[in-house]
Amino acid sequence: MLRIHYEEIEARSAINRVKGMPFRWSLNPYKGCVHGCHYCYARRYHNFLDLDASQDFQSVIFIKANLPYVLRQELRRTSWVGEEVAIGTATDPYQPIEGRTRLTRRCLEAFADHSNPVSLITKGTLIVRDVDVLSDLAERGGCTVCFSITTLDRELWQQLEPGTPPPDQRLRAMEVLVDSGVRAGVLLSPVIPGLTDDPANLESVVRAAADHGAHFLGTRILYLQPGTREHFLGFLKSEYPDLLAEYRRLYPGSYAPKRFQEAIRSNVRWLKEAHDLPDRPAQPSRVLQQLSLEV
Repeated sequence: MLRIHYEEIEARSAINRVKGMPFRWSLNPYKGCVHGCHYCYARRYHNFLDLDASQDFQSVIFIKANLPYVLRQELRRTSWVGEEVAIGTATDPYQPIEGRTRLTRRCLEAFADHSNPVSLITKGTLIVRDVDVLSDLAERGGCTVCFSITTLDRELWQQLEPGTPPPDQRLRAMEVLVDSGVRAGVLLSPVIPGLTDDPANLESVVRAAADHGAHFLGTRILYLQPGTREHFLGFLKSEYPDLLAEYRRLYPGSYAPKRFQEAIRSNVRWLKEAHDLPDRPAQPSRVLQQLSLEV
């Protein structure tokens, strides 16, 4: 078992401009993530800190201790026009350390005080602790919560996402938020070729999302950028060596072929119709507008 090292740092900014993603602004209370998802695209960011994208990413966690203070300063600026901010785009804002630091909660309280819309992506069930401020945000500025789920198969889940809460617990957490007036749904993401892309797995997630009251379901197919690529291929070599040759063919670069991606999206679109899941929420966030187009 990895020994987790936590280090407090000072954030110079809270809200960061993002390029090349389906959102313009992001906020991340932490760097690194103990969830340890082998496919996580954010692994590569630890390379920028002269740390490795494998063990260091999930064992060296940086805590932006002053983030709520910096955020409140930025929200008061006359230049800030209250655009939606995506929370948890690089590391999970509800990984276990949040239970002690409460950074994510304090940031949400700041957004609520300014009626500023947010979207949030998580695998963490600790989010139910903050149902009060999330429902307040939903009424004031707008709040969309996306629960990332790749599979309901417990053995496969434990292999792919060793430090995360079980998928069924995430679904129950989503249902709690939905019942409290928060627009919440599922990101069937990433779909992992050879592991989670079979029709039975996709249908099980779509069906469970519908059964638990999801307002939406979006999907993305695995992509492998430098850092993440090396780690994930190492995971395959250890656990699924028979898939290595196929992955080298399917991923000559960061993305799978468009034809392959469209086949998955077409299947998910059909499953959503079959299980009566809407394409998008009534007031879609910027993130979900893009995901809806991709599905």
